[in-house]
Amino acid sequence: MFDLQGHCALVTGAGQGVGAGIATVLARAGASVIVNDLHPDRAEKVAAEINSAGHRAVPSAWDITDFDTTVDRIRLAEKELGAHVDILVNNAGVAEGRWNLPFRDLTPDLWRLPIDLNIYGALNCTKAVIDGMCDNGWGRVVQISSGSARTGQNINVSMYATGKSGIEGFIRHLAAETGQFGVTANVLALGQQSNLADVMPAEIVDRIVATIPIGRLGDAEEVGAACVYLASAEAGGLTGQTIDFNGGSQTR
Repeated sequence: MFDLQGHCALVTGAGQGVGAGIATVLARAGASVIVNDLHPDRAEKVAAEINSAGHRAVPSAWDITDFDTTVDRIRLAEKELGAHVDILVNNAGVAEGRWNLPFRDLTPDLWRLPIDLNIYGALNCTKAVIDGMCDNGWGRVVQISSGSARTGQNINVSMYATGKSGIEGFIRHLAAETGQFGVTANVLALGQQSNLADVMPAEIVDRIVATIPIGRLGDAEEVGAACVYLASAEAGGLTGQTIDFNGGSQTR
């Protein structure tokens, strides 16, 4: 059950955190994995760890907001693996150089970074692989999102949330368009993950954890396991859905 042998996965933003967990667990389930990251050293480290564990991965570093580069790098990685991508996990979503500011303090030039990454980055990767999936009669698209997409929050992430909201809408339409070809598309909307402790003071993390019913932050490999299910043959009847994967936190 949930065997991904013979499949090829692309995970964006997989050089650390949740993306690394997703890539690792997909590989354990049998998929060959393209490990994308903006930084070559991060992609290479995760791919090397996967390969040393006896699985198959190749690192591929590029900026997914560049469409032509995205297509070129995916084709090169597919050639190296000898397979076409039929599992896509659009995980990259937190832009480098990001800022947290109220919308009133933002200028139009600051809107673009999170919008480009969360919407255009995911669109670019999806466009690069969707024809092959449809032509082959099988494919899985998993979009990593956030509860911020559907819940107003006074934490200065309006543009990040806007990008996530937009791409969630796209995934629902993609699912409707491609289901007839054996391709599913779903969203995993995550809550706060364990790497939050690396970027926020402990007292703030403690306050956040106190609001989560399971009493802890999310785990990257648990997210990976959910992606394995959504990528599996057994999940073929599940498409166009947004699944809240957040430890029971309220999102509506």
